[in-house]
Amino acid sequence: MRLTFKGGVHPFEGKEMSKDCPVEKYLPKADLAYPLSQHIGAPAKPVVAKGDHVLAGQMIAEAGGFVSAPVHASVSGTVKGIEKRLTATGSMVDSIIVENDGLYEEVEFHPADPASLTREEIIGRIRDGGVVGLGGGFPTHVKLSPKEPDKIEYILVNGAECEPYLTSDYRRMMDQPEKVVEGLKIVVGLFPNAKGCICIEDNKPDCIARMKELAAGVPNIEVKELMTKYPQGGERTLIYAVTGREINSSMLPADAGCIVDNVATAIAIHEAITLGKPLFERVVTVTGDAIKNPGNFKVKNGTNAAELVEAAGGFKSQPEKVISGGPMMGMALSTLDVPCAKTFSSLLCFTKDEVAACEPSNCIRCGRCISVCPAGLMPTKLSEIADHGDFALFDELNGCECVECGCCSYICPAKRRLTQSMKTGRREAMALRRKKK
Repeated sequence: MRLTFKGGVHPFEGKEMSKDCPVEKYLPKADLAYPLSQHIGAPAKPVVAKGDHVLAGQMIAEAGGFVSAPVHASVSGTVKGIEKRLTATGSMVDSIIVENDGLYEEVEFHPADPASLTREEIIGRIRDGGVVGLGGGFPTHVKLSPKEPDKIEYILVNGAECEPYLTSDYRRMMDQPEKVVEGLKIVVGLFPNAKGCICIEDNKPDCIARMKELAAGVPNIEVKELMTKYPQGGERTLIYAVTGREINSSMLPADAGCIVDNVATAIAIHEAITLGKPLFERVVTVTGDAIKNPGNFKVKNGTNAAELVEAAGGFKSQPEKVISGGPMMGMALSTLDVPCAKTFSSLLCFTKDEVAACEPSNCIRCGRCISVCPAGLMPTKLSEIADHGDFALFDELNGCECVECGCCSYICPAKRRLTQSMKTGRREAMALRRKKK
């Protein structure tokens, strides 16, 4: 039996456009913008001022609280100021602007042997390195500091990469598999009763074979083959597929004895500890039928997204739709003038906006949205409730358990905007919950 979950869909993968393209290093040409909110939690606080000279790897903003993460410069240059900049999420965020001097001088990194460090020192280096989940943006040092470490039984490295078109995690597993294993070993070592699982969908047999070869003989680490199905890489669905345990919106993975980290996050942990290198660059997939030369690029944090299009050869034709992230859960962009932040995993450019071309019609009561919902909800009913503004009833019918995966909108033959309504309902219902508390 292949490991999987209930529900889900099988969208067109589109990964063949960039999966065999080795990672290319891209050096930015223009100024860089570093948003102070590149993570879940409190925004970082600037520690530099206009006119300061900075080096790559230097902290330019410190954590603004426990659930926060510092920001580091990715190039050497001069701070031009702090101003509002549009981000991929559509928000205007305070950002530190650095003029790139083109020299790329770095601070001195301080490598360490993980075996010589205490648990507190390891978590401290992860915190100081600004490591966050490179999928969701949750500060990693917080995730690795549960109230009861002895109850953590599974450390899951998420290598599913179930979103169509994305291949950055695939390339990292193929090009740097030893760093994934080393990062996982560091995390497993923090929890006395935990074992590590590298979880990969079975549409990546070469990744599975390579990881099994590296994990062979390593105590407490194994590779788990998952059925290829979206959203297999979601936190809840991944935990259920591997462990059979369920979590809901009021729980954390730690409540089910699990910690989930992205492949790229595991590599960032390894680099922060072993190399002493903070997180200031990541691999980004640039692809889509509007791109001349789709590929994967190692990008400095703060690089303007428009530069990535140039790096990929420019547009074959003017795109109708540009998305940051995957087509199922990503954010559509109105402009390419946004910085690549820590969670900026891909830039997808399509010649046709297929969603806008579809005109929604009345629900035909087919029930397909219910059959594919990984949370077991009734999207057709809940979206109607949300559209009518009855958010108390939305919460009562468990609407807040929606993971906003987009399966319901994808499968709907009437092309209804179910996910959009569910997102609105969930946001308002959660606000009602907080107000009551």
